[in-house]
Amino acid sequence: LKNAGKLPEPIFTPAAKAEAGEHDENISYEQVVKVVGPELAAQIKKISIEIYSTAAAFALTKGIIIADTKFEFGLDENGTLTLMDEVLTPDSSRYWPIEGYEAAYAAGQNPPSYDKQFVRDWLEAVRINGKPWDKTPPAPRLPADVVEKTAAKYQEALTRLKN
Repeated sequence: LKNAGKLPEPIFTPAAKAEAGEHDENISYEQVVKVVGPELAAQIKKISIEIYSTAAAFALTKGIIIADTKFEFGLDENGTLTLMDEVLTPDSSRYWPIEGYEAAYAAGQNPPSYDKQFVRDWLEAVRINGKPWDKTPPAPRLPADVVEKTAAKYQEALTRLKN
């Protein structure tokens, strides 16, 4: 699969929640089944793909590709599966404008985006005392222009999606 290539259909790629400040850990579907049981695992997978597919189809009508997203589920006090945390935001999803996608894909590059990738790229490029940031707290302070450009990207995504 080429960078930024489209899959024939959505896939379910589960992860386990990590300790605060750590990255979530990718796990297999079989591991999900072991943790929550086969029925709940199947329900989570089905709902995740349905929500993603519906949102992706809608976004496409607005000129946005939702490359991927994450959903967080839990059980409420009655044992009902509940979608929680943020859903389909630029912080939990990768949004790409249709314009520019084909050229980036053909060049093997990341497409332009409306998500936090802009901040990630800045953090990868920043130098502290002449060295790359080692990703340990505290994070470098974001310059005003990075904050403003990120806010503008998020606002543009919102504007496109609601119009």
